[in-house]
Amino acid sequence: MAKKALLVYDTNLGYTERMAKLIEAAMKAEGIDVVTKFATKAEPDDLEGVDAVVLGCPTYFEDVSTKIKLFMIEMKKANIKGKVGAAFGSYGWGGESIQIMNDTMKRMIGMDMVEPGLKVKTSQMMVGEGDQLCTAFGKKIAEKLLST
Repeated sequence: MAKKALLVYDTNLGYTERMAKLIEAAMKAEGIDVVTKFATKAEPDDLEGVDAVVLGCPTYFEDVSTKIKLFMIEMKKANIKGKVGAAFGSYGWGGESIQIMNDTMKRMIGMDMVEPGLKVKTSQMMVGEGDQLCTAFGKKIAEKLLST
């Protein structure tokens, strides 16, 4: 039976969404059943039976978006401790959101994280330089998931 992953992302200018699509495609190419949802469309029920949760969010004012924060609260309530987790996002300056998501998933929720999370500068995404990084990150998540 295929491993199941939920990929939830937020986006501002579309770069993190593009990252999500590339990561999703790479995971699917490795045989992972991936459900991808925009953060406002993700529901707590989406966490049922997943083997991995991947979160993507650009950095907003050195922080994670409210939509992703609210979903992480739902993740904490769900029984996903020990499941594979991964965090990614685009950023202009610091890229703090990726570390915040990673730390929350690892320490508060108890997930087995793919580290480090993937952070790609917006300028790299604009010109397609981040595409290979996203594909490689998707493969890395799939490999960890398939080895569990």
